[in-house]
Formats: sequence, structure tokens, C-alpha cells
Amino acid sequence: MDNGDIESADEEFPGRISGRKYRPVVANDRAVLQMSSMDPGSSSATATFSNHQASLKKIKAGTQATVDTDLKEGSLPTHKQANGPQGDSKLELFGFDSLVNILGLRSMTGEQIPAPSSPRDGEDVAITIGQPKPADLKLGTLMGVFVPCLQSILGIIYYIRFSWIVGMAGIGESLLLVSFCGLCTFLTGISLSAIATNGAMKGGGPYYLIGRALGPEVGVSIGLCFFLGNAVAGALYVLGAVETFMKAVPAAGIFRETITNVNVTAVERVESPSLHDLQIYGIVVTIVLCFIVFGGVRMINRVAPAFLVPVLFSLFCIFIGIFLARKDKPALGVTGLSLETFKENWSPGYQNTNDAGVPDPEGSVYWNFNALVGLFFPAVTGIMAGSNRSASLKDTQRSIPVGTLAATLTTTVLYLVSVLLFGALATRKKLLADRLLTATVAWPFPAIIYIGIILSTLGAALQSLTGAPRLLAAIANDDILPILNYFKVADGSEPHIATLFTAFICIGCVVIGNLDLITPTVTMFFLLCYAGVNLSCFLLDLLDAPSWRPRWKFHHWSLSLLGASLSIVIMFLISWSFTIVSLALASLIYYYVSIKGKAGDWGDGFKSAYFQLALRSLRSLGANQVHPKNWYPIPLVFCRPWGKLPENVPCHPKLADFANCMKKKGRGMSIFFSILDGDYHELAEDAKAACKQLGTYIDYKRCEGVAEIVVAPNMSEGFRGIVQTMGLGNLKPNIVVMRYPEIWRRENLTEIPATFVGIINDCIVANKAVVIVKGLDEWPNEYQRQYGTIDLYWIVRDGGLMLLLSQLLLTKESFESCKIQVFCIAEEDSDAEGLKADVKKFLYDLRMQAEVIVITMKSWDAQVESGSQQDESLDAFTAAQHRITRYLSEMKEASEREGTPLMADGKAVVVNEQQVEKFLYTTLKLNSTILRYSRMAAVVLVSLPPPPVNHPAYFYMEYMDLLVENVQRLLMVRGYRRDVVTLFT
Repeated sequence: MDNGDIESADEEFPGRISGRKYRPVVANDRAVLQMSSMDPGSSSATATFSNHQASLKKIKAGTQATVDTDLKEGSLPTHKQANGPQGDSKLELFGFDSLVNILGLRSMTGEQIPAPSSPRDGEDVAITIGQPKPADLKLGTLMGVFVPCLQSILGIIYYIRFSWIVGMAGIGESLLLVSFCGLCTFLTGISLSAIATNGAMKGGGPYYLIGRALGPEVGVSIGLCFFLGNAVAGALYVLGAVETFMKAVPAAGIFRETITNVNVTAVERVESPSLHDLQIYGIVVTIVLCFIVFGGVRMINRVAPAFLVPVLFSLFCIFIGIFLARKDKPALGVTGLSLETFKENWSPGYQNTNDAGVPDPEGSVYWNFNALVGLFFPAVTGIMAGSNRSASLKDTQRSIPVGTLAATLTTTVLYLVSVLLFGALATRKKLLADRLLTATVAWPFPAIIYIGIILSTLGAALQSLTGAPRLLAAIANDDILPILNYFKVADGSEPHIATLFTAFICIGCVVIGNLDLITPTVTMFFLLCYAGVNLSCFLLDLLDAPSWRPRWKFHHWSLSLLGASLSIVIMFLISWSFTIVSLALASLIYYYVSIKGKAGDWGDGFKSAYFQLALRSLRSLGANQVHPKNWYPIPLVFCRPWGKLPENVPCHPKLADFANCMKKKGRGMSIFFSILDGDYHELAEDAKAACKQLGTYIDYKRCEGVAEIVVAPNMSEGFRGIVQTMGLGNLKPNIVVMRYPEIWRRENLTEIPATFVGIINDCIVANKAVVIVKGLDEWPNEYQRQYGTIDLYWIVRDGGLMLLLSQLLLTKESFESCKIQVFCIAEEDSDAEGLKADVKKFLYDLRMQAEVIVITMKSWDAQVESGSQQDESLDAFTAAQHRITRYLSEMKEASEREGTPLMADGKAVVVNEQQVEKFLYTTLKLNSTILRYSRMAAVVLVSLPPPPVNHPAYFYMEYMDLLVENVQRLLMVRGYRRDVVTLFT
């Protein structure tokens, strides 16, 4: 089958694969030729291929009868290769019938499809294709983007205020004004084009682009503001059309008109329609427009030209009238196109006016360039009208850039040419006095302009009522805010509920009638959206991630930054108060979305920025050791319990509480990990599920950390791999945290001692600090306040880790009421005072407040012999002696019976009974001291003794059990070969 056959087959199957057509794999393909040395004829491969052929019906492209049969049977076509079954069987290595997987291509476009079975499973996957659904009407560049943008941009301001702006600002500054505002929208159009051509685009227009670039919170906040701006703008356009109609046909008024006396040179009567007439006609027009929108895209496409063609004809009549105008014809003050008039009107003529815009030396309104920016800028908005209906476009990546920029340039050129023509057409007095100069000079009669004004505003209102519901439906479909679920629509369906809601807002604003206070806010929402689009393109272009490959090449991050800056500047030029109001509203929506919204990861630019920032920070840290002033604890929390937890509990509930206690004000990172025993290939999916469950647990406990699950043959091998490889550069875990196995003897878990000792030895070899928590079940949460002391038994040098941990505990609400006591052991009584003074000076230099208590060896021995803790400690000591003696006897008997050296846990050991007795006695003395001085302590920290070399692991567990006997809450800490605190600034 050649390329032509494939293309013809695609034409016969509309909707199956849209977009680019892919060439099939044939016999002379490079991928097949490189595999020609492989044996194609194994029996297993032949059997697999035969089953595969049986499950999928062959279709011959170009035969309509076969196509119809296959569609009825629901089978998927397979392409017969030039070399027959042998050529096909070579592709069996990949597990697919073609090198291009159709399901994979569809999944890349965001379609929801069921995940295919793994090729290892050996299962046949049945894929059914039913009758193709008739495609919805899709719009091209002209009707889908250019016409909506043109209708939204060309509005009432051009007809009734543009000539007045030329008279007030002069030709020079009017050109600057149009260029300034047009530059803002043109740069926004470039940014919009770049983002829109960087992949498939769903419905939502600017919201979709901003949300995928800046995150769901920013996207929803700006999207809802933009929706509100479009909805209220629809009311503005409706009121403009109705007011123009009432002025053109005064007899249509139901109520009496309002008459205002204005003093210019003489008393002048200015008549304006009644507010009630505006309300009644406005509601009727809004309802009619809503019925048109309810008719769907087909109805809108039929009606849109009816609104646009008369508008274009009215513009044609205006320009014909300008060229036909002569001095004082058709009205007094009109000079025709005159160079003298052009020179007189070149400079600005800013002056005071009354509220109606009529020049008045005693008027309350003074106009300048900044004020004119606010007046004129709504005349260039509307560039998002095409992207708002992105779901209805055939090719968004072509239509949005071409249509949007063409409409922007067309209207900007129209405005620039109109500035020159109006400036040369009439005197400044005429430009300022005649608000409908366009109707005055229009050929052949002024009524055409009234029709143009009405239809242009109605066309803009239609585009607003069309785009706003689709924008709201797109936000609802992303399922970020549950409150918007009512506005969800299926793909290809019309957003009827969202249209009703938009109409309700529009009618409410029409009923208000006077929108002078709302109008600036609407402009702010448009500018806020433009700033969001420019910032999105700026961020994506600056980061330049591998996925940033827009087809629109005429863009640069500096242009996007300039466009965003212009948008913000124009907002403040129009009104700083309304700018603050709009920003505050967007911030409130952002805050609400961040609290109530569902988490969504859209691969936004901020995530890419965080990633690149993390990489740069990691490189800047280098491979050298971190200075003690910059040292942060990074706990590696071992979640696997010594025993069993309920199936839905992936970690001990108090481990996250303890990990939080090792951070100052929550800053820092914890790594929670667990180990699954078994084969990686068999337990890979179980590990992913367990990692997800553990990550959910960490988020629930509000602990800043990540979850990792490792599959290994056993716990020791898994931990050894983790402690060697976890982390990058200097961002590696430096403290291993785990629970003390208190249940090992009670549950008769004989494998725990060897594993426990092996983990500690691995940490020592890997130069990791170790913190072992005894009494984790009683560890307080953030709401359980503790009183008493935090006692430190500082026996060996640990780089200050024990002191630092005690200070971190004091920063938590649970322990902030406690005081620190430091216990030190001196050899002789004469050394006690000197040691106490040295430790106090050291703690003072470290900015740590603590009480220092020195215990001498003599008092230590006397305490064990006659102390109050003699009974309970000696009982545990005696029981440990008996168990060690019995274990040693069993080892000796096994050694004599088998004729081998003493063996424990599969390794040869050397036992010095006197040394074992010494270790037991030292542990007894330390336990007795803790019980004497720290029985009521909130938590006790003690140095962790390393496992003796060549001792059985069972003996070390006996030492540890004796050390922790009857101590409620104990932290055994072992530092590593470096300081974590410093005396210097």
C-alpha cells in the first residue's frame, strides 16, 4: 500500500484520524531493514501473529464495500505490508500492528481513552469503531476569527467620539494615541498567536492559554474576570444601540425624554432618552440576541454578516462623504479636505468640558492624554472574540494568528487614516461640538450612520453573548471549581445554561441603565486578560522548555514583556482606583480557587520555572559540603514499620508529626520511603500505587516532603540502595529517621536485630546521621502542648546535632513551654566544675539557653549500687544477662556440632564475654541515670552507641532494650563526621 492509498483510506474514514497523515511501515523501511538479521520465524512469534491477525479484520483500502462491512463489524483496519506476513511479524517485537500507534496519537491530544494492556500480558486488545459521528460545523479563519474580532473592535466609539478625540488631542497626539493603544493589542495578538500555535487548543480561548501557561489558579481568576467583562460589555453595547435608536427615532419612546440645559455660548437644550425606555428596549434586544445565540454556531454565522455588511457599507459612505465634502457643505464648520485645516488641527487643544463633553470654560472635566486613553481604548478591545470560540474552529493554529492580527491591523489602519481625514475635514470647534460628525458628512444621507451605529453595537453585543458563555463553560469543564459544575457541557454541545446565566447578567446591567461606574472596570478586565496573555508568552518564551515549539515564529519574550507592561500602564492611566478594584477582585478569585478549587497539574510555566530554578540552585550548591550556617536537616524517614499497620495506612501516623518537629517554621524537605520485598517486574505497579498513597498521606499531614517506594529482594538490600543513591548533589538526605522496634521480642520477630543493626551500620558507612525514636505512639501532635524539660545526655561528640534538634523542638508549639537540660559525664569530681563552665560557655556562644548538669563517674556507680531505680533497672539487667547467656550457649553448641567458628546471622562473630558484660553494665548505668533525672521529661535525647564490631546483632538489641527500658519518650541520636552548628556569624 503506498502513500496515496493511505490518504484515500483516510478520506473514506472521516473523523478517525484528523490532522497529519502518517505513512505506514513497509518492507524497505529503515526500522525493518535494521532488524532483518533477527530470526522472524520462531514458533511463538508465528502463533502470536496468527492470533493477532484473527482478532483484527483486514481491510483493503479503496474498496467501499469492504469498508462498510468492517465498519459494521467494528474492526480496525490493518495495513498489509509488501513482504507479507514475514514483514508484519518483524513488528511483533514492538507489540503493535504498526509503528505508529493510533491510540498513542490520540492520547497526546488530550482525549480520554482506556489504557492498553501491557504487551507482556499476551492479551488481544479489541478496538471497536462504530459509525462515524457527523462532525459539527467548524469555522474557518474569516467567519471564525476575523469577522468576530472586526465586529467586536468596531463599535460606537468610532462613530460618536472619534472625531471629538481628534479635535481634543489634535492630529499629532491622536496618531500617538491610536498607535499606543494599537501597539498594546498588536503585541497581545503576537503573544496570543505564539501560545495558540504551540499545540492543540480546546475551548476557552484566552482562559485556556493563560491557565495552561500560568496555572489553574491564575487562569480561573483572569478567566472569570474576562467572562464578567464580556457579559457586562454586552450590556454596554445593547444600551449603546438602544440609545442611538431612540435618538434617531424619538417617536419610538414610551416615556418622556430627559431635557438638560447646557450653557456653552448660549443656553442649549440637550435631550436624552428616558431611562425606562432604555431598560425596556434593552431587555427586548438582549432576549432577541440570546435566541440567536441559542441557535448555535450555524445561526450566528448566518446573522453575523447581516450585522457586519451594513457596518462596512456605512464606513464606505463616511469616506465617500469626506471626499465629497466642501467648505460649509454639508454643514457649517466643515472645510472639506484642507491642508490649512490639517495644520490648525495638528496640535492638541485640551480644555475643560461639562459632563456631556461639550466645551465649557467652567466645566468640571479637564481632558488630557491620559484621560483620552481611557476613553479611546475600548475602541481597540475585542481581539479575543475569535479565540473565545476556539472550540468551534477548524484549525486554531492557523485561524487565530491570521484572523486576530488581520483584524487588529485592519482596524488600526482604519483609525490612523480616519485621524488624518477627520483632522483635515473640519475646524476644531466643529469637531468638538458635533458628536455625530460621521453622520453629518455621510453620503448620501445621515440615516445610514445611525443604521451603522446600531448594527455595529448589536454585532459587538452578539459576539460578547457568544464568547462569554463558551468561556464560562470551558472553565466549568476543567472541573477546578465545583460551584461551576452547573455550566458543564459535552464536547460539541452548545452552552445553554451558561448562555442563560450570561443573559441574566447582561439584563441586570441593562436594568441598571447607568453604567458609567462599571464601564472602566470592564476595560480593566480586558486589559487584565491582555496582561495575562503577554505574561504567559513571556514566561514560556523565556524558559524555552523543550515543549515550547510554536509554529508562529514572529515572537520574542521582550515583545511579550513590553505588551504586558503597556497593559498595566494603560490600566493605571485610565484609573488607578478601578485598577486596584479589578486587581483586588482577581486576587479574591485566585484566593478562593486556591482554597476551594481542585488541584490540577497542567504543566504550566510556573512549574517549569520552579524546575529550572531548582536545577540552577542545585548546580550552584556544588559538590562541596554545606557550611554549618546553611545546614538544614533533610530527614530520610523510614516508613516501614517493625510490625504491621492497617492496609489503608501507609506510614505510622506520628512519623510525619516528628518529621515536622525537625524543621524550623516548616522550612525544609522530608523524604518518606518504604521498601517492598519482591521482584521489581512483578511489583512495579504495586509500588506506584503505594507511592501515590504515601504521597496522599504526606499531604494530609501537611508535611513538606516527597514519597518514594523501592522494590528490593529484602529490606537490607533496599535500604542500602536508597542510602547510596537518594538525592542529587548537596541536596541529599543527611539524617535517617526510623522507629525503634519495640515489639521485636514480644512478637518474636527474630529477623529484626540483624536488619536493625545492618541499617545503622549502613548509615555509618554512608556518613548519615541517625535518629531513632522510641515511644513514637506517644509523640505529641501540634495541638498537644508539653511541659517539663527536654533533657540531653551528651556523651560523645556529634557535631552539635543533638543540641540543634533540641532547639528545633522548642520552635514548635508542642514544646515551646519546655526548658533544655544538658547532662554531661566527667571522669573525676575535680573535673566537674571545669567541664560545666566550658559547656556553659559553648552553649552561650551558640546562642542556646540551657541548664548544664554534670554527673561524675563515681556518683554514677554509686547511683547504680544504691539508687532508687535499682529494682526495675537491675531486673531488666538480670533478664538481659540470662538471655545473652542462653543465646551464647546455643551458638557454641551449634559451632561444636557443625565444626565451624561461632556464627550469628550467617556471619562469623567474635564474642568477648567480659566486653559484653561491660557493655551491659554501662547501659544499665545510663538507663538508671535517665530514670533518676529525667523521669518527668517531655523528651530525652541520648547519644546512640554504634554496634560493636563482630558482635551478634542480638546482643546489640539487648543493649538497646536495656537503654530504653521504662523511658517513655526517647530519641537516640548519632551525628556524622561534620559540624551542623557554628560559633561564628
